[in-house]
Amino acid sequence: MRTSKKIIIALSLGIFLAAFIVNISESAARKKDEQKDELFKQVEMFAESLGIIKKEYTEEPDTKKLIYGALQGMLSSLDTHSQFLTPEDYAELKVDTTGKFGGLGIEITMKDGLLTVVTPIDDTPAWKAGIKAGDRIVKIDGEITKDITLSDAVKKLRGEPGSEVALTVLRENTANLLDFKIVRSIIKVEDIKDALILEDGVAYIRLAEFRENTPAELDKTLTNLHKEGMKSVILDLRNNPGGLLDAAVKVAERFLPEGKTIVSTKGRDEAQNSEMVSGSRDSYGIPMIVLVNEGSASGSEIVAGALKDHKRALIVGAKTFGKGSVQTVVPLSDGSALKLTTSLYFTPSGESIHNKGVSPDVAVEQAAREQPAALEEEGVKPGKAEDIFDQIEKGNKEQQDKKTVIDYKLDNQLMRSVDILKAISIYEEKKL
Repeated sequence: MRTSKKIIIALSLGIFLAAFIVNISESAARKKDEQKDELFKQVEMFAESLGIIKKEYTEEPDTKKLIYGALQGMLSSLDTHSQFLTPEDYAELKVDTTGKFGGLGIEITMKDGLLTVVTPIDDTPAWKAGIKAGDRIVKIDGEITKDITLSDAVKKLRGEPGSEVALTVLRENTANLLDFKIVRSIIKVEDIKDALILEDGVAYIRLAEFRENTPAELDKTLTNLHKEGMKSVILDLRNNPGGLLDAAVKVAERFLPEGKTIVSTKGRDEAQNSEMVSGSRDSYGIPMIVLVNEGSASGSEIVAGALKDHKRALIVGAKTFGKGSVQTVVPLSDGSALKLTTSLYFTPSGESIHNKGVSPDVAVEQAAREQPAALEEEGVKPGKAEDIFDQIEKGNKEQQDKKTVIDYKLDNQLMRSVDILKAISIYEEKKL
């Protein structure tokens, strides 16, 4: 009798669970159908609006411009980094990856609805003029930048080498508007700007951007510094706006043991989730400091976050920019493209970088330093493009021929890093 009751109860539970699962499946299917219906209604409304505009507008509108305008609005409504790229914009984006272009030398983004400088690239006209990370560009050549798109801003900032552009910026922590007149130049980005032994075996590497050849160049640099007596190393990522994700990951793994998570990405679709793990072993294992500031973004934050979480390096300087989203560029049939945010970056400990940045272990604010002379004072004058290119190439060659000398004792963040590494070295010797 008891056995029969148990069988009946078990069957009842089984039927209940089956019915519950069916209800959940039906509910999910209904929700999916409702979402499809809503999408079709909205698309129908869009088509209806397009038809009315085409028929009733005072002049015959250009259908392509209407569609492009709608796509621009659609993408900009998602977040500040997603955008629709016209064929011209898409071609411009491809130019950015070559490492050489005409302009001011600043990385820009939209932040809180304002055109914001992520970082000025070292030794470029913007850097020499005194533009700083976090500056909000409110005017370009006297025109207010309200509602400007990133692609339109890039077009306005770029121009013939030797030509001038006027910027009005609002600087963070001040209520002042600052005016700058900057002469455009050829922007040629070098991965590793400086590499030398400072003192007492403390090596210094300034990495300006992550490009395809950066990991290989870093290997050569580390080998040379090791031969010169490197005992510890400072990796300077200040004002490094990022670059190629793969290159940033390979730089981080140069200083990590094998099998350590460097960065993970997480999106709505599981296919967008990934985890990047170090594949090589740290060849040196020496004390290390990573220098960062508010101009360190994206790839720089990935490297700093990974080395910090794995306790491989001390992070010194100021909190980083907080650019931790992944954009995927999807080409369209007519040569345009969608630049779409598809996932976010997370450090090995699971912390999101986006809008948060990486906080330093040792906070050191950058002391004010006098900016170098502006580009126009170096002999590059407006004129024909061919003449200007010749002037700049000649200047680049002369600069390369000179031996790099860093007056690092004027850099308080760098000197603090040197002192920390020297203290660590003394402590390790005392232990022995």
